[in-house]
Amino acid sequence: MKHWVLRLGLLLGLLLLVVGISSPPMGAVILRHQEGLGQMLYQSRQTLRDPRGNSWQAIVFKRTQPDGESNLVLRLVGFPGTVALDHPCPLTIVSSLGQKFTTTDITDRILTEEDISNVGQYDLQPVIWSLRPELPIKLSLETQENAKISLFVSSRVIQEWLQVAAASGA
Repeated sequence: MKHWVLRLGLLLGLLLLVVGISSPPMGAVILRHQEGLGQMLYQSRQTLRDPRGNSWQAIVFKRTQPDGESNLVLRLVGFPGTVALDHPCPLTIVSSLGQKFTTTDITDRILTEEDISNVGQYDLQPVIWSLRPELPIKLSLETQENAKISLFVSSRVIQEWLQVAAASGA
C-alpha cells in the first residue's frame, strides 16, 4: 500500500512539474481589443515604482492597422501633481549590461485638452528587439525641475513587452 501512495505522489509531482514548465508565467496578461475591421490593440499594463516610492503606470501598446502597419508605444503615467515631465526629452533605457538606448518622445500625439505633464509617451518600436528578455532595464525620465526619475523594469515585464511587440492576428 505504501508503494502505491509513493508512486501516485511521484506521478502527481511529475505532472505538476511538466504543467509548471509549459505554462506561461503568472501575471503575464496581454489585453487584446478589436478596434475595427482589421485593427487590433494589444496592451500590457504594469505598475512600476521610482526610488521615492511613487507609483507609475507603464502601458505598452501595439496598434495594428488593416494595411498591416503597426506601432509600439510605451506610455508612462505618474500620479498627477507629483511630477511634471520635460517634453520632448527622450526616454533613456539602460540594460543591466550597460547597453544604452534612447526613444523619441511622442507625447504630443496624445489628443487631449487636459494637463498631461505627468504623462510621457515614447516610440518603443526602434528599440524593442534590442532588449534582451532575460535582462532587467532602467528607464530614465527628465523632469521640468531638471531632475531625473529612474524606473526599474524586471525581466518578466520585458518578456511581456516583447509578447506585445510580437502579437498579431485577429
